[in-house]
Amino acid sequence: MLMHDPLTVTSHQHDPGEQGPAEDQAPPQGEDLAALLERLLHRAPDKTQKDLAIEAGVRYPTLNAWMNRTRGTSRIEPDTLRSLVEVFRRWDVPVTPAEMFKAASRPVPGRADEEREKRLLKLYRQLPEDRQRDLVRYAEASLRVSQVS
Repeated sequence: MLMHDPLTVTSHQHDPGEQGPAEDQAPPQGEDLAALLERLLHRAPDKTQKDLAIEAGVRYPTLNAWMNRTRGTSRIEPDTLRSLVEVFRRWDVPVTPAEMFKAASRPVPGRADEEREKRLLKLYRQLPEDRQRDLVRYAEASLRVSQVS
């Protein structure tokens, strides 16, 4: 009888008596975005990657590349990650923004007001100077109106 070296065996059989993981177990530590999205989509059996892409406002090829790990996640906009969270929540699939950000290897955002300020500053810096001045005037007028109300 031919005996195989156990170090060269490429697949291991599981004991048929082993129990699989519980359905509602905690998310695995170190779960990347692809694994998280796969797990969450599994909890919405009537939904597909394409449904998620459409509802989250992400191009399907981009979402598919994230799920196939052929495209990095380090430059995903925070709003896109939040949008994915919102879609899953609408589908009654619980997920937190912190889970989504960690899975994408992105820093979990701080308080919402700080994040809004960063976003506003980023947009402001991209505008030409004349539009920056217009934006400042608009903000000042908006402030005056809100103080009267």
